[in-house]
Amino acid sequence: MKGSLDDALKRRLKQMIITECDIDGVSPDALADDMMIFSDTSPLGLDSLDALQISMGLQRQFGTRLVDSKEFRRHVTTIDALADFIQPE
Repeated sequence: MKGSLDDALKRRLKQMIITECDIDGVSPDALADDMMIFSDTSPLGLDSLDALQISMGLQRQFGTRLVDSKEFRRHVTTIDALADFIQPE
C-alpha cells in the first residue's frame, strides 16, 4: 500500500517528528497530512537543526537515509510525501 494511504504510517511519522524535534503542545492529530512541514505557516516551527533530527529519526526508525539536503527537501515536504517516500507501494 502506498504510504500516503497508510494512516498508521502517517501517524507514526507525525509522532516521530514531534518526538525527534522535542515539540510540546502539538499532537499528531493536529497535523494535516498535506501540511508543509517546513513552512512559516506550519504549527511546528521547524528549523535546520530540526531537519537533522528528523533525518536521524528516519534512519533509526525506518532505515532511510536522507543525508543530502536537496534529497531531504525533495522528500520531506508534507507527511503524505514523506510517507510515499518511505513506502512507495
